[in-house]
Amino acid sequence: MTPFQYARANDVADAIRQIATDPSAKFIAGGTNLIDLIKYDVEGPSRLVDISHLPLRSVEPTSTGGVLIGAMVPNADLAYHPMIEDRYPLLARAILSGASQQLRNMASTGGNLLQRTRCFYFYDTATPCNKREPGSGCSAIDGVNRINAILGTSEACIATHPSDMCVALAALEAIVHVTGPAGQRSIAFADFHRLPGNTPQRDTNLEPDEIITSIELPPKGFSANYSYLKIRDRLSYAFALVSVAAALELDGDTIKDARVALGGVAHKPWRSSAAEAALLGQRADATAFMKAADWLLHGAKGYGHNNFKIGLARRAIVRTLSQAARGTPQSNSDKKIR
Repeated sequence: MTPFQYARANDVADAIRQIATDPSAKFIAGGTNLIDLIKYDVEGPSRLVDISHLPLRSVEPTSTGGVLIGAMVPNADLAYHPMIEDRYPLLARAILSGASQQLRNMASTGGNLLQRTRCFYFYDTATPCNKREPGSGCSAIDGVNRINAILGTSEACIATHPSDMCVALAALEAIVHVTGPAGQRSIAFADFHRLPGNTPQRDTNLEPDEIITSIELPPKGFSANYSYLKIRDRLSYAFALVSVAAALELDGDTIKDARVALGGVAHKPWRSSAAEAALLGQRADATAFMKAADWLLHGAKGYGHNNFKIGLARRAIVRTLSQAARGTPQSNSDKKIR
């Protein structure tokens, strides 16, 4: 591990000042991903700026009927917060399907948005990786790519985004509030994470000298008809091969509003406006859900070891939408596809 300095930020302005004056400095909150990256020599910051004590730990209602979540709220506290459990159970279920209890106790809400890919080659510094070292190549494209992306890939990168929480936040159309030297700004969740393109080293549209201060949830929480399904190799402490967050608003059997987001299949939580539009006004049944799956997976491409993800994702989408329509959300302990 490369030696580094440690400093604690007193407030948001101090945190921004410290990170802006040292291009190689990194923020650290829970540290559940960054410490691993330092140990693997993927990251080598000259200084860690500790933001874990910043007063960003509240979960409070907004004047527009939504909820504002402080960036330092631990994942476990957020999942079990009464407002989240009651009004946004899709988010609570997604959080509790991720990591372990110990990690959820440490990981911050803002940090969850900034997790880096778990692509094997990203962590193996003996192999080329455009995300770790731009221009070096992508070892995953012709390598062991079972966990890699099938949608939104580029010739430079086929890495996936690892978060469960972000898949639910994408479906709920959250808003990310950030602050930097130029002031405050808000980023729609759909625009926060990036596809790899020619710059796979950039995971998000957050600038290096900006800090996430809060995440805002709009009023609509889809608390009656939702489901989060995570398919993985073992029941706990594993990243998704495919995950689906589904939320429906129904009028009888007719779909009035629909949101579907996929995890484990792309460089960012994956949505399709065409798929969601195709569901509107339709009867909530398998026929409509299979059409939505076709739209969501339009253009999907396997790279050999991960070809199975296309069929797996199609079945998972139909199952998750069916559970949402019935009001029988996925159990955290049942991960089987039937």
